[in-house]
Amino acid sequence: MEAAKKRVNVEKAQNFMRQYRDPESRELKKLSANQFMDVWSHYDKDGNGFIEGTELDGFLREFVSSANPTEVNSEALTDEMLDELKSCFLEAYDDNQDGKIDIRELAQLLPMEENFLLLFRFDNPLESSVEFMKIWREYDSDNSGYIEADELKNFLRDLLKEAKHNNDVSEERLIEYTDIMLQVFDANKDGRLQLSEMAKLLPVKENFLCRQVFKGAKNLTKEDIERVFSLYDRDNNGSIENEELRGFLKDLLELAKKDYDAQDLKDFEETILQGVGYDKDGKISRKELTMILLTLAKIPTNEQPQ
Repeated sequence: MEAAKKRVNVEKAQNFMRQYRDPESRELKKLSANQFMDVWSHYDKDGNGFIEGTELDGFLREFVSSANPTEVNSEALTDEMLDELKSCFLEAYDDNQDGKIDIRELAQLLPMEENFLLLFRFDNPLESSVEFMKIWREYDSDNSGYIEADELKNFLRDLLKEAKHNNDVSEERLIEYTDIMLQVFDANKDGRLQLSEMAKLLPVKENFLCRQVFKGAKNLTKEDIERVFSLYDRDNNGSIENEELRGFLKDLLELAKKDYDAQDLKDFEETILQGVGYDKDGKISRKELTMILLTLAKIPTNEQPQ
């Protein structure tokens, strides 16, 4: 018994992925939520939220060599073979084509228990940050400016219910999922999700303001401004207000900083709206939007205000 345990520990040290292979078929076994997190934590060695560079090389070497029924040194994979493998792997799983693997992309590769996998599958990402801000308002039920553990649990419960059209996830399992999601997305480890952290859990299809057309004022046309206005004026009432306004400002804020919370958004709202001299009605007109976009387009990317 002791010898078998020692052998497993040695194999684990030599090749972390081998323990998750079926000893007969060599296929990957279905991972529990905690096992998936063990894999993620093992290969995301610097904890930056990506498996990249030498981390990705190490993962691919061990992923491939673990399929061999006998212990094979992962270094047996030549650099040429690794480059070809990495190219094919990224083409298949690197959805956003950034040359690295995030946790959502890894979730598409490894077999996992169905309910946990559903939390990473967004076949229809949010159309814009307006929808994101509506969801934020709904689940930040105490208006604290954060999604706390119980609020996150409610969000995950509703997400799974919508995906499965039933409610067969136990409270114990939901608590487990909530803890794991906090491990993954709570970057500052304060036990709750701020705006920028929740935005990584619930991605928007595209920040429209990142498009190159907004980098130079001379390229900005009336049609471009109308397109932006239509994107945020979701109710077509001729003004951008409430969650529409906060969605627009969230996208604008993301051009200046990666980590932000609800207070940052509020401060940013005051700064931007004072800058265009809007008329205190909590709305942005086409004219005011034009002023903001023209100002943004004139500022070089590396000089945008923090």
